Amino acid sequence: MAAERGARRLLSTSSFWLCCLLLLGHRASGAAATRSGSPPQSPESSIRTFTPFYFLVEPVDRLSVRGSSVILNCSAYSEPSPKIEWKKDGTFLNLESDDRRQLLPDGSLFISSVVHSKHNKPDEGYYQCVATVESLGTIVSRTAKLTVAGLPRFASQPEPSSVYVGNSAILNCEVNADLVPFVRWEQNRQPLLLDDRVIKLPSGTLVISNATEGDEGLYRCIVEGGGPPKYSDEAELKVLPDPEVTPNLVFLKQPSSLVRVVGQSAVLPCVASGLPTPTIRWMKNEEALDVESSERLVLLAGGSLEISDVTEDDAGTYFCIADNGNETVEAQAELTVQVQPEFLKQPTNIYAHESMDIIFECEVTGKPTPTVKWVKNGDMVIPSDYFKIVKEHNLQVLGLVKSDEGFYQCIAENDVGNAQAGAQLIILEHAPATTGPLPSAPRDVVASLVSTRFIKLTWRTPASDPHGDNLTYSVFYTKEGIARERVENTSRPGEMQVTIQNLMPATVYIFRVMAQNKHGSGESSAPLRVETQPEVQLPGPAPNIRAYATSPTSITVTWETPLSGNGEIQNYKLYYMEKGTDKEQDVDVSSHSHTISGLKKYTEYSFRVVAYNKHGPGVSTQDVAVRTFSDVPSAAPQNLSLEVRNSKSIVIHWQPPPPATQNGQITGYKLRYRKASRKSDVTETLVTGTQLSQLIEGLDRGTEYNFRVAALTINGTGPATDWLSAETFESDLDETRVPEVPSSLHVRPLVTSIVVSWTPPENQNIVVRGYAIGYGIGSPHAQTIKVDYKQRYYTIENLDPSSHYVITLKAFNNVGEGIPLYESAVTRPHTDTSEVDLFVINAPYTPVPDPTPMMPPVGVQASILSHDTIRITWADNSLPKHQKITDSRYYTVRWKTNIPANTKYKNANATTLSYLVTGLKPNTLYEFSVMVTKGRRSSTWSMTAHGTTFELVPTSPPKDVTVVSKEGKPRTIIVNWQPPSEANGKITGYIIYYSTDVNAEIHDWVIEPVVGNRLTHQIQELTLDTPYYFKIQARNSKGMGPMSEAVQFRTPKADSSDKMANDQASGSAGKGGRLPDVGSEYKPPMSGSNSPHGSPTSPLDSNMLLVIIVSVGVITIVVVVIIAVFCTRRTTSHQKKKRAACKSVNGSHKYKGNSKDVKPPDLWIHHERLELKPIDKSPDPNPIMTDTPIPRNSQDITPVDNSMDSNIHQRRNSYRGHESEDSMSTLAGRRGMRPKMMMPFDTQPPQQSVRNTPSTDTMPASSSQTCCTDHQDPEGATSSSYLASSQEEDSGQSLPTAHVRPSHPLKSFAVPAIPPPGPPTYDPALPSTPLLSQQALNHHIHSVKTASIGTLGRSRPPMPVVVPSAPEVQETTRMLEDCESSYEPDELTKEMAHLEGLMKDLNAITTA
Repeated sequence: MAAERGARRLLSTSSFWLCCLLLLGHRASGAAATRSGSPPQSPESSIRTFTPFYFLVEPVDRLSVRGSSVILNCSAYSEPSPKIEWKKDGTFLNLESDDRRQLLPDGSLFISSVVHSKHNKPDEGYYQCVATVESLGTIVSRTAKLTVAGLPRFASQPEPSSVYVGNSAILNCEVNADLVPFVRWEQNRQPLLLDDRVIKLPSGTLVISNATEGDEGLYRCIVEGGGPPKYSDEAELKVLPDPEVTPNLVFLKQPSSLVRVVGQSAVLPCVASGLPTPTIRWMKNEEALDVESSERLVLLAGGSLEISDVTEDDAGTYFCIADNGNETVEAQAELTVQVQPEFLKQPTNIYAHESMDIIFECEVTGKPTPTVKWVKNGDMVIPSDYFKIVKEHNLQVLGLVKSDEGFYQCIAENDVGNAQAGAQLIILEHAPATTGPLPSAPRDVVASLVSTRFIKLTWRTPASDPHGDNLTYSVFYTKEGIARERVENTSRPGEMQVTIQNLMPATVYIFRVMAQNKHGSGESSAPLRVETQPEVQLPGPAPNIRAYATSPTSITVTWETPLSGNGEIQNYKLYYMEKGTDKEQDVDVSSHSHTISGLKKYTEYSFRVVAYNKHGPGVSTQDVAVRTFSDVPSAAPQNLSLEVRNSKSIVIHWQPPPPATQNGQITGYKLRYRKASRKSDVTETLVTGTQLSQLIEGLDRGTEYNFRVAALTINGTGPATDWLSAETFESDLDETRVPEVPSSLHVRPLVTSIVVSWTPPENQNIVVRGYAIGYGIGSPHAQTIKVDYKQRYYTIENLDPSSHYVITLKAFNNVGEGIPLYESAVTRPHTDTSEVDLFVINAPYTPVPDPTPMMPPVGVQASILSHDTIRITWADNSLPKHQKITDSRYYTVRWKTNIPANTKYKNANATTLSYLVTGLKPNTLYEFSVMVTKGRRSSTWSMTAHGTTFELVPTSPPKDVTVVSKEGKPRTIIVNWQPPSEANGKITGYIIYYSTDVNAEIHDWVIEPVVGNRLTHQIQELTLDTPYYFKIQARNSKGMGPMSEAVQFRTPKADSSDKMANDQASGSAGKGGRLPDVGSEYKPPMSGSNSPHGSPTSPLDSNMLLVIIVSVGVITIVVVVIIAVFCTRRTTSHQKKKRAACKSVNGSHKYKGNSKDVKPPDLWIHHERLELKPIDKSPDPNPIMTDTPIPRNSQDITPVDNSMDSNIHQRRNSYRGHESEDSMSTLAGRRGMRPKMMMPFDTQPPQQSVRNTPSTDTMPASSSQTCCTDHQDPEGATSSSYLASSQEEDSGQSLPTAHVRPSHPLKSFAVPAIPPPGPPTYDPALPSTPLLSQQALNHHIHSVKTASIGTLGRSRPPMPVVVPSAPEVQETTRMLEDCESSYEPDELTKEMAHLEGLMKDLNAITTA
């Protein structure tokens, strides 16, 4: 009785814990993630708050020399104080046993003596500070580079030279850049003192300006870089008196292009020599630099320019101009300014519940554009199905689990630096339900619509609430075998259907539905298992597509039949598109070639072909591009304008014809001009190349000339422009000084305007380009208007009545403005209605006054024509209604882009109401504005118009392509790259080509498509010790860019420790899984003498294994007999009828503790027809592209010879559009012989026991020891059980799952039911039953939640499992009968033993 009461107490305790687990499993949804601030009101909200954890000081880049000491500063704040560690080049430093490097109390790293030599550089590299708080998380600092100055080497040394008195001299001494700070100079073996006259350039070169006799002597430079000083050769400098023959003006040192970071200093060297001594002046972007008035610009000795505290606005082209009065020489250099990464938006702290989806936002800027990566608790976040990078830089986490808690950091990095910003994620428990009735489980949950990528679920209201108008529902779903569960909520109360989107084809999902009312969440429905539909079988890409031009307007395209037609090809569709546009056209074709006519001349087109079968369109070919033949231009050059230089010359400017009308490469232009006074002879000039202007000299004074231009191609001359006229000046005037004061100024005030009139300066020999009129109330500096030099009148409009205005007038030219004249006037009151008196002064050059000022153009529009061309059109309200230009006015168009922000405007003139802007950058936003000029009067700029050029195919390949071997997996490599420098649009994808023959045709290379937001990809199952060649090609919406150069990589040789992992690829694979085997040195039992890979094994190993198996079997039998005798004595007669099935003693126990306590048993399973499925779709620690399961049955496994293991089955896919993010390469020979598999069993207790009945045929001694089980399958079908992968399991090993298609009702690995009388029947369409990845739907599914980031656990030694054949019907029946008659234990004792096993299972679940 005491034993019976103890059993009942144990039973009630286990039931209580089961209920608790069920309540924990039913998680309510509908709560949204809460960003920084107070957590949602719950009992836990008063406890769980965000913890301040951040860096006070982060390390910065340092430069050091050998033997010196260095400190890299780091300090972090948190309560409690964090533990500080250091990484060098990504690896943690062991500072406890390091006598040179030690950790200071504040967390800084101190290196007492830097070591650096040619072959040993242990201290140089990238350092990172890592701060950790137990039970809270880990954060990492920015990365700092420690550079150690190398051994001194002279790139150039001083050479003997001479200099004239007063001139400049340079002495070269160029060393490696990191040693420049340690360079000094000596004169006559004495230290040389530097001053304003003698300086050292950043390169180490010595500059001596305004040389004197004291500068003569022997010079040498010395480098002191931590070791003994190194001396250069000595060179003698001679100072010479003035020569008899004047030397030419030459540059001794010219500026070179320079790259600097914001905040640094930049020195642009420029030293010239000649007599007279030259002067140096600088210009930037054609604007003179005022060095004297600037605080940041300094002119150094010799003329070099130093810019301190560089900003982005300093970027541009700098011109150094040397002038000595006789000659002028010019040199230029480009200054590029880079900006370190800065955060525009930092990630914020987030509260969330399990199963929710969250997004950490991160927005950065910098130049070059920074790349962004994410880190969680110090480990890199690897993009996967549940961790995704969205909107370029944001991190999205789908289906939160408890282990996702921690600190997430956004790390931005570019060529000049890096920065980090972090946030904390807290997973809250759901608030307990309030008092009140909770809804029961929703009824009749069914998948009413199943497609390839979505499933529609419907259900009925719970029985507890038949109406259910106020109920909301949450649908929880997950992939079968995946620990993460996502949730989708109904959109309104009472709605009883949900469509789950973005699913994978041919994939099994588990669904459950939960209802909520005002009191909380109710019971969960039973799990529903649904498999999405497979993709239809469509044709592959048509191979060998070729296109070639047949005329200027036609192209012929040919192709071949697809290799994988998947049925009869019905027809083809040929798509073609003009490059630079987004309008694609198509034509149906029934043959393998087609000629397209009516195309544009000398225009590039792209073509692709899609094959159709009965299922629809197949995979598109890659685009092929070809250009039509050229022809003569069909339009005249644009924007012809004339500029009168002086009395005998005119400069003519033009732009090429519109790109669509050039019809070929423009090889030159033909200019024709003549006098306009009579029909004189026409003079013709030929301009070759791309020159867009020409100076016409030798013209007559004061004569009008007509000009026209025509474009040339290799095919001939195109149409010419209309004649355009200009008149040369009567005489050449002086413009070396500003004009004199105007000879008179008169003003006549009106009510709201003042009429100003004047006469020109008395000295008519100085050029006057125009007049500047200033005016304002009480001061003439409020407004300024500039008018033409021929104008003598101007009306100042929009003035205030009865106001006192001061007016000033100045004449100006290109040198500057002259002396002003002043006048004042008082406008008339409103009541004054007297007429305006217009008067004419009898003065030279006095035209009829034009009282209306120039109005700016209106209706400016930008029409995008191509990737580099935009047409600007506008209207001019000052023209007549027909908008015909009859005078000499012209228009100025200006444009710029705002990226980068300091871009300068570009200008061009036009004489019509439109202008074609060419030479723009693809996929770039530009702004345009227009002004009108008539004579010397100009309007203000019009309102701006905006236009974005079209995208263009990438014009440069992906850069920085690197290939590395994956640690621990020699057959797997990781390819990394950076986007193209000239992407010309958003990159939508990449294609990786690889081959073992670099000279093979590109269509023979294996290809791997990758989505555009990925910059790394891994390729598996390569052949060991084999050289591979890799190329990468980028794609945007316009097509494919060029391929990168081939990168060679040789896979490593396998050693003994790697063979197990390496050889896993050689086994048969099912549904995308990989079958691991036991390595090449293991000899399997019951087979031949060769290993699975054909390598012979030692007879001693086979004998030893046989002895071990026999010994274990004997010991097992003895133990079973003893237990059987003990059980028989405790048997009662009324319990015999309750035994129907058997289970293994070993199968009913679970081992606790870690791998150091108890090793898992070896369980070998053999079977003829075996399939594998991956349980966790996280095949390795770096799942950049994850496995995409391919539906496959057991018939797909075909036998191959062992020698085929080294062969690579190559396949080629062509994609257009977006590829799936779940792609992975698997190249392996498949093995169809009776497969063996090694299953990694975690020594932590699994979620549910694995029960199977071993065959007595294969292992008669060791597998016959059984005792009875409690469970039978009432349907007689194969039972299944579930084994969840442990969180400590190596995420890099995909756990295989055995699948059996039984040919007999009792040929199952699970406990079979007693077959009903009569012959067995089956449904052949039923899917195979996975032993380890599925379970009956009337059982709740328990699984361990794991985060798919990096390596979350340590690897476990794999446990070998051999699948035996199932016994026949008679043998199984006899085995059950023998079990029933032999073992009759007491019912209470057996019940307690069973409960003890159940409690162990419950403990495993709660601890997990």
